[in-house]
Amino acid sequence: MPEGVEVRGNSVRIYFRYQGELCREAIPGPATPENIANAERIVGVINYEIEAGTFSYARHFPNSPKIQTNTFGHYIDLWLGIKRNQMSASGIRSHESRIEHHIRPRWGPVHADQIDHLDLQEWLQGTLMPKLHNKTVREILSIVRQIFRLYRTRNRSAHDPTDGIVVTLPDSDDPDPFTREEIDLILGTETHRPQELNLIQFMIWSGPRVSEAISLAWEDVDLKAGTVLFRRARVRSRYKVTKTRRSTREVKLLAPALRALEAQAMLTRDLAPVQIEVTDRDNRTVRRQSVRFVFHNGGTGQPYSTSDNLRNGWWKTHLNKAKVRYRGPNQCRHTFASQILSSGVASPEWIADQLGHTSTAMVFRHYAKFISQDGPDIVGMLNRALDL
Repeated sequence: MPEGVEVRGNSVRIYFRYQGELCREAIPGPATPENIANAERIVGVINYEIEAGTFSYARHFPNSPKIQTNTFGHYIDLWLGIKRNQMSASGIRSHESRIEHHIRPRWGPVHADQIDHLDLQEWLQGTLMPKLHNKTVREILSIVRQIFRLYRTRNRSAHDPTDGIVVTLPDSDDPDPFTREEIDLILGTETHRPQELNLIQFMIWSGPRVSEAISLAWEDVDLKAGTVLFRRARVRSRYKVTKTRRSTREVKLLAPALRALEAQAMLTRDLAPVQIEVTDRDNRTVRRQSVRFVFHNGGTGQPYSTSDNLRNGWWKTHLNKAKVRYRGPNQCRHTFASQILSSGVASPEWIADQLGHTSTAMVFRHYAKFISQDGPDIVGMLNRALDL
């Protein structure tokens, strides 16, 4: 029997090695000498094309079961199945959006071994970059790269067409905190929503993420000791543990933050507790908690479900009324770090601890905008110290 050809009963099969895997495919017709000779010819053509790098499985065997399992869409589904057990619900929704809007429509039906480096480059630069931010394009490329990494675990000799493709990001925006003058305007402008004003004062002078602040419960607060424990976050309408283990932290409050909580206690501390489910860091374990939330939406009387409710429902209007240039409520966190740094009193290590960062490098990289009009007179202090 010719090499690469085998007869099973009255049928003919050919076999060949492709991308490190032994493949077998049936040839139509009975096991006649003519069909066996035809099978030998087909094997020869296939082996030549594999060596030349021009072999297309779909062209030779369009009805083979391997066709569906070799499409990029098949590996997309495998990758998503793995990620659903590893990522938070908000994270997987973001990936699914990138895949269903951009990756699957273009590459889903294409065989993974037929996706070329230049085709990917053209897609990124010609289709995605004109309409998407570089950061989004980079995230899409990262997903494609991870899917190809999964594909290569089954096809170890396959090439990775994403090798060498780089999407450069622009310099990140500097933090844009509020000055002391702006803080006074924000907190001094009248509003019919006192809970929101308490929330903003608390965030400016304690530095939590917005998702952490709207998840704070009275069970996490010790007014007598002046401390709070940040241990959960509200992300896309779901409760989860904090962003990192280091982010779960107890902080000692500055006086304005403590006053905000004392004012808020008159409004919500005696409300009935509610039952919530909090997803743990493994994204699978869910724990039930009975809590009384500190801050409520002044418009609905309910706990905040997302930071968007705060931003769009009150924050924008209040900043406009206060005649303060608009920045998102997340800038309250930047403001806390900048105000503390500009005081010249607290060490970067203390600030990192308050913010839940693992190192001072994060403080300087993200939050160390020095507000000169609020800081000490460094030049004057140096002149006096050096007797200049």
